[in-house]
Amino acid sequence: MTKTVNHVVKRPGRRHGDPQTAIPVAEELVTVPGSPVIDGDVSYYSREDPIESQTVEKSADREWGWTVYIKEVYDYRKKHDEVSEPLIEAAWVSGDIEPTAEPDPEHDVTTDIRDRARELGFGEVGFTRYDRRYTYASKKSWAKFNHAICLALEQDYSQTQSIPSLEAEFAHFGTYEIAGALALDLAEHIRSLGYHAQVHSPNDNSGAFIPLFVEAGLGQLGANGQLLSPHFGSRARLMLITTDAPVVHDEPIDYGINKFCEECQVCVVRCPARALLREKVWYRGVKKNKLVYDRCRPVMVTYEGCAVCMKVCPIQRYGMKPVMEHYIETSEILGKGTPNLEGYELRGKGYFGPGELPHFKGKDFEFPHGTKEEWLFEEFKKKVEANGGTPNTEAVEFANELSRLVKEGVSRTDE
Repeated sequence: MTKTVNHVVKRPGRRHGDPQTAIPVAEELVTVPGSPVIDGDVSYYSREDPIESQTVEKSADREWGWTVYIKEVYDYRKKHDEVSEPLIEAAWVSGDIEPTAEPDPEHDVTTDIRDRARELGFGEVGFTRYDRRYTYASKKSWAKFNHAICLALEQDYSQTQSIPSLEAEFAHFGTYEIAGALALDLAEHIRSLGYHAQVHSPNDNSGAFIPLFVEAGLGQLGANGQLLSPHFGSRARLMLITTDAPVVHDEPIDYGINKFCEECQVCVVRCPARALLREKVWYRGVKKNKLVYDRCRPVMVTYEGCAVCMKVCPIQRYGMKPVMEHYIETSEILGKGTPNLEGYELRGKGYFGPGELPHFKGKDFEFPHGTKEEWLFEEFKKKVEANGGTPNTEAVEFANELSRLVKEGVSRTDE
């Protein structure tokens, strides 16, 4: 039975110059524009328990990750870090660079910046207030400006469908590299208009970006914890530029995703690690499907970034317009229950079609928690205890490494 259409969302085409697209939203999928949020709770958690970067808060498991990668991933990640380093350094000081012209108060900077970003290749561009409540504690003093330009760069379609694989990691990290370079070009253009521009590198995140993208009307939060945008769903890499240019803010939009994901649930049931909660919960003031980090992280690191939750999302695979049109016409989720959408292969474990999941043992989910310093200290204690309370050579080496880390102090991202 055909569903009743409540409203139609019109968005720019997938690429610059493409015709506008129209996405119908079924009446029964309507909730709120953007995400369900209790604003006071978001403010409370930001004040009392501010979020922090994984590179700071969970540095132990990031260090551990390098020991788990297969050689091909290890070698590629090393190359990626080498390519990214100058981009990160350039982004880090970008907010200090002065404009190269005087601003023209008559010029439409919002349209100018949007058009230039689209010309550069960004598939989604939006403007909103830079909400510092979502900034990492270690970056709050770094972020300078109050307007956010939200930029999403689509990653290769074919490579993404091979998830999880080394080929998919090429798309994942390669898109970050391209986005980082393009953003520096866009920032330079903004300075030529007479305004400052600070690049928030996608390789060195300054905070949680998705809430800002939702506020800018570029999509809604999916059950997989990722931004589902109109043309490519979660198949994109996100980054920000903040500026003092007087841009006009966009508004959040109801694409029907909040309810659609409750109907779909494909990412939830297909997650190899069973790391996604079926029911939405209120977390830090936002209603969402919570990710269980301790189940997700070890599988993600071990199996080439995993990202099965991205692969099996019908919005990623087919686009929001075809998926929503199919739902309205048939009351069904496009691709659900088919190998085309739900099938995936894990290295060493085989192929898993609809209804099939890999088996993991408890030890597969064991990995170090907390910071490197905390992890080293725990290892030091274990080695001392194993030697009857007397430090042996290995324990002394751990103690020296811990001492070195403490003396070095915080990294740049902690400043």
